[in-house]
Amino acid sequence: MMRSSHFPHQTISAACIFAAVLSACSASDTLQPFTTDGCSLFPDRAPIGRADWCHCCIVHDLAYWRGGTSEARLDADEQLKACVHKASGSNALAGIMFAGVRVGGGPHLPTPYRWGYGWPFGRPYKPLTSVEETTAATLEREYRAKNPLLSIPE
Repeated sequence: MMRSSHFPHQTISAACIFAAVLSACSASDTLQPFTTDGCSLFPDRAPIGRADWCHCCIVHDLAYWRGGTSEARLDADEQLKACVHKASGSNALAGIMFAGVRVGGGPHLPTPYRWGYGWPFGRPYKPLTSVEETTAATLEREYRAKNPLLSIPE
């Protein structure tokens, strides 16, 4: 008899836990607002001279934040390389940064700068749905309206 009296309580507890987990999972599939730290784990500009490639990193961060396919990631990384070369005049620097993002920027690493970092960790390479594209475009527009120079927020 005692077992049957505990059964409803255990069932209700399990149902509440299941509902909480489900609601947390559904909320976590949402693209978070864009954030950037500039050139993650790398200088934003030359320590001597006037070369500044931080804007290249922020544009690159916008692509990484949004995520998408592996082809889109390669395109973002190639654009970073070209932008850094143009800003610095250095093939070596551009190549080092390109190699760094290729090695350390995949979606499978639990880093704050991974491909698709605006999404919860675990999102693989995949195209954004039309709804996700609309959300990403809206959030990017909001960020650019507040930060039109694409500089690191103070």
